[in-house]
Amino acid sequence: MIVGIPRENIAEETRVPMIPDSVKRLVSQGASVQIEAGLGDSLGITDEQYTKAGATVSDSRATLLANADMVLRIRKPELDEVPLLKKGSIHISFLDPFNENELVDAFAANNITAISMEMIPRTTRAQKMDALSSQASLAGYAMVILAAERLDKILPMMMTPAGTISPSRVFIIGAGVAGLQAVATAKRLGARVDAFDTRPVVKEQVESLGGKFVEIDLGDTGQTAGGYANALTPEQIELQRLGQKKVMEQADIVITTAQLFGRKAPVVVTKDMIEVMKPGSVIIDLAVESGGNVEGSVAGEEVDINGVKVIGLKNMPGRVANNASQMYSANLHNLVLDYCNKETGDFELNLEDDILKGCVITHDGQLVNEMIINARAK
Repeated sequence: MIVGIPRENIAEETRVPMIPDSVKRLVSQGASVQIEAGLGDSLGITDEQYTKAGATVSDSRATLLANADMVLRIRKPELDEVPLLKKGSIHISFLDPFNENELVDAFAANNITAISMEMIPRTTRAQKMDALSSQASLAGYAMVILAAERLDKILPMMMTPAGTISPSRVFIIGAGVAGLQAVATAKRLGARVDAFDTRPVVKEQVESLGGKFVEIDLGDTGQTAGGYANALTPEQIELQRLGQKKVMEQADIVITTAQLFGRKAPVVVTKDMIEVMKPGSVIIDLAVESGGNVEGSVAGEEVDINGVKVIGLKNMPGRVANNASQMYSANLHNLVLDYCNKETGDFELNLEDDILKGCVITHDGQLVNEMIINARAK
């Protein structure tokens, strides 16, 4: 099996899809790995390091794509690159398949088996392949560090001969993977941490990390089978905003991580809520690339709203690109090696397997993923 790994062609993407250690693992199982020249430049990984791991280097992106039986990358491809892929090949990356209908249709039309990394099921067996969680965890850390840098105060309490400095207050909205890592990081830095989630089941996790769980009675909320929050009713949303607004009055930093799987992120912080915050406070909107949690946040920018810094920087895991690449690379090689035939080296595509059934989007010229099919039917 020829595995092709092209460079990410978006300037803001500092991560690389596979590091030399993972290349070595694939080669040891009989794969022929070809990388595009300069694959690891953003991390200072040379082509020579990849060749030492067993890869060959290609100067032609088009040739690499045309020859590969399997293509591994982080970002979804441009539409004009899909026809360049080898017919019958496998393409693995983040794909945003609920929203990228044209891209999904192009994969099917060109007889490409498309595997979406964000569709890896959240099961025990799939944990080592779960790139959505691995990247979200790093994003949670990076958000707190960014907020601490932009805030004009220190986070921990400090007792000095000149007086006592009170700890900064951090309010985290959404206690999923990213939110819980943000709770842990802010607490380690000495902040006083409050957190809220529509799923009461996460209260124990927040408290185990040293945070205080904010109780807002929304009635029945629950979560999906995959562990994601259910969409709220308009009445529940209003109750949530009123409860959060009280906490935000005292907060120095607000971090929002609320996302709905496959849908536009909900607006959980409105401008009237921002207006109660102290000038100089900081808000980080992790969901800015999927619609935004904060009214007025702008993707890729920091804006001032009533004296509050509202930060909507893209690609938060890319701020810690070294570790993000290391983890994503491991997610990829775990996925590939788990389904590689140990004798032939071929990737065995069993669509009855629970993991593959969840993440394979197109196969044999057709859309085969039930979740995407059902979403389109609505």
